[in-house]
Amino acid sequence: RVLSLELNKDRDVERIHGSGINTLDIEPVEGRYMLSGGSDGVIVLYDLENLSRQPSYTCKALFSVGRSHPDVHKFSVETVQWYPHDTGMFTSSSFDKTLKIWDTNTLQPADVFHFEGTVYSHHMSPVATKHCLIAVGTKSPKVQLCDLKSGSSSHILQGHRQEVLAVSWSPRHEYILATGSADGRVKLWDVRRASGCLSTLDQHNGEKSKASSEAANTAHNGRVNGLCYTNDGLHLLTIGTDDRMRLWNSSTGENTLVNYGKVCNESRKGLKFAISCGCNPEFAFVPYGSTIAVYTVFTGELITMLRGHYSTVNCCVFQPHFQELYSGSKDCNILAWIPAPREPVPDDISEKPLPQQHLNPAYEDAWSSSDDEG
Repeated sequence: RVLSLELNKDRDVERIHGSGINTLDIEPVEGRYMLSGGSDGVIVLYDLENLSRQPSYTCKALFSVGRSHPDVHKFSVETVQWYPHDTGMFTSSSFDKTLKIWDTNTLQPADVFHFEGTVYSHHMSPVATKHCLIAVGTKSPKVQLCDLKSGSSSHILQGHRQEVLAVSWSPRHEYILATGSADGRVKLWDVRRASGCLSTLDQHNGEKSKASSEAANTAHNGRVNGLCYTNDGLHLLTIGTDDRMRLWNSSTGENTLVNYGKVCNESRKGLKFAISCGCNPEFAFVPYGSTIAVYTVFTGELITMLRGHYSTVNCCVFQPHFQELYSGSKDCNILAWIPAPREPVPDDISEKPLPQQHLNPAYEDAWSSSDDEG
């Protein structure tokens, strides 16, 4: 299904945002409700379900925290995330130096955390049962941990030298956190430990001859502005402004040396990319200018470029129940990418191979002539 993703002409997402869309999140409980956050501070909540039962439909915005809302973010919303365990709560963080915890039913903030600098990224663990910590990356090199239970942000992780652009909890171990910084480093932390830092990922895998001493233990030769764990938590994918994407073994910290080629990345802030879930092989969906590049995670092959946005794509999010993708762009649009429907095969010819145009070129038979492809 992922190999046949295409821009869906029958599904629209209601256009509410009057400025660029920076962040999207689909709640993991039902996979039905989606949040978006915009450059103007606006947050919108959509219902992705087709209630009309018509083939063509629009995903309706249920409500939004608009410019006139008393608690709207003053500046760009960089990250939105649902509370992982139910849809009664969601979180948002912004360049206005705040992280807000929202009650979904009243659309009022239940709590607000204030920081000294711009907030680039925050994340709640999808698997934590013993802690309620929200990791926050800000303009400060210190990673902040905010405790939802106590409402305080007492815990700090120190080790980065520049601003922290991306944070992500492991989906496998509830106390393990990955952070990416403008200092080119990716650090893995165990938040139970006093010193915190478990390791600093090294693109050269410890071969000092390849790295000059000052560049030792960098993950990228540029700002690290995106991180995403694979679904099983065994690998971590990172992206940097050196136009490189790297796949790491998250338990050994080893660079797997998968080559994705040049992954253009000019973002000055966090880049929100996604990894598929429930597919074999797994795919990465990476904003790439005004397109979305689709790579196979473990071989590095560029499968396709999804074209449809008119301007820079800032974020994409994967809907695992139906293997669908949603993307948000500077063009104010959210696009839905849905697997192309397969033509039903009549029973009497079911033994014949499927029509070639349904196959990705990577999987095509070498003998298929180009004439009979649609």
